[in-house]
Amino acid sequence: MNTTPDGYTTVAPWIVTKDTGALLDFITAAFDGVELGRVPLADGSIGHAEIRVGDTVVLAFDQHDDWPDMPSLLRVFVPDADVAFTAALQAGAREVTALSDNAFGQRGGRVRDPFGNIWWITANVETVAPEEGMRRLDQPEYQEQMRFAQETLDAELSGRTQGRASAVITP
Repeated sequence: MNTTPDGYTTVAPWIVTKDTGALLDFITAAFDGVELGRVPLADGSIGHAEIRVGDTVVLAFDQHDDWPDMPSLLRVFVPDADVAFTAALQAGAREVTALSDNAFGQRGGRVRDPFGNIWWITANVETVAPEEGMRRLDQPEYQEQMRFAQETLDAELSGRTQGRASAVITP
């Protein structure tokens, strides 16, 4: 017997936000999400919602006023990172990390949605074996890309104007 229901992945991300309806609208506009349903509660909040993005169902519900903010960090694979990044910005996100190409054949960047969640928007643009990706990390342009990715995320999460980064150690 399969423990995971058909159409779901083994691990499912939950997003808790102050406005799940608006979150679903954002995911639809930015990542072509398909809403599967929502459960409205008597107090006007959403007690449960599901939206499919690619092969993953993202689950969400409204937080209570006395709960702390719980922003999520999510990576979403898309066919074209530039198109999805632009769509996310047009849907109300703001840039955290500009788009760039990494050593492992991916192009991506980060945005923070209007609800505080950070999305790493990623497209595979080249097939790169893991050992080749690690070898590439010795190249200055990929070291710079990794440094920039670390610093921008650290600055965003820490609130500092300048983020921290540490050099990659390659075998």
